[in-house]
Amino acid sequence: MTKAELVAAIAEKGGYTTKKDAEKALTAVVDTITDALKKGDKVSLVGFGTFEVRHRAAKEGINPATKKPIHVEAKDVPAFKAGKALKDAVNK
Repeated sequence: MTKAELVAAIAEKGGYTTKKDAEKALTAVVDTITDALKKGDKVSLVGFGTFEVRHRAAKEGINPATKKPIHVEAKDVPAFKAGKALKDAVNK
């Protein structure tokens, strides 16, 4: 599903009069989740899942093209853990 398809579905199911309003709502949700993750907060949507930031430690890797070792820096990455209701809905 593309963003345009998601906006159309939100407009239809959410009762928005225009797709533009639905797109504003989707953008607001995504921006709010992004801002919370930037601050290091966890965002829990009961039944859907949890968005959080996880830390990946620095490590030594191998460049697949040259087979030479490279150093991969430590970094924070976004992560999503699906909630039980979402898992059950997908598993049916």
